[in-house]
Amino acid sequence: MKIKLLAATACLALVCAAPALAGEAFVGAYKHDVTFLGDAVGLGAAGREDGVDVHIGYRTDRIQSLTWLGKPQVHAFVSINSENTSNFVATGFDWKLDFGRPGGFYLRPGFGLAYTDGEAGLPPANAPNLTPEERERRTRLYYTRIDFGSQVLFEPELALGYQLSDKISAELSYTHLSNGQIFHQGKNQGLDDVGVRLVYAF
Repeated sequence: MKIKLLAATACLALVCAAPALAGEAFVGAYKHDVTFLGDAVGLGAAGREDGVDVHIGYRTDRIQSLTWLGKPQVHAFVSINSENTSNFVATGFDWKLDFGRPGGFYLRPGFGLAYTDGEAGLPPANAPNLTPEERERRTRLYYTRIDFGSQVLFEPELALGYQLSDKISAELSYTHLSNGQIFHQGKNQGLDDVGVRLVYAF
């Protein structure tokens, strides 16, 4: 709980302070743990958790010194789940790729790391010598919570955006969390979020 509060406070403070900085602030609403994308591309979303995720974050201007990396922007955001299941904070790089001249549609791929307060290592429901109550509790967890395997996760994302004005953009956004069998060997159920976000450029 302390981690969530600190992450939310830090991100909100960053957004409030952003007028003194360059870059963009964004806020979005996402369906938590969608299943159709995981089924289609094998990313492992289990569809166990419910609710809406609110993403609040900040994105820097393009970092001109990182020419070898394509001059990316740095993003940082917090995701808060309405059911208080798997919240997370994430940071990484993304790239705005305009379709033709700037000012219309664009694509925004990104990649980063995340930390979740969700489950990482659910106890097995078929272990021997469990009481009926404990077996029921573990079974309920199995069907209602994502087992990420690790609380440190990869965070790839992709957005299709449209520049509404010089200051405001709207994006259809997809975010995935997964341990990639690197941070953990075994469970890798993952999380897929799909939603829309509004972006304000300072």
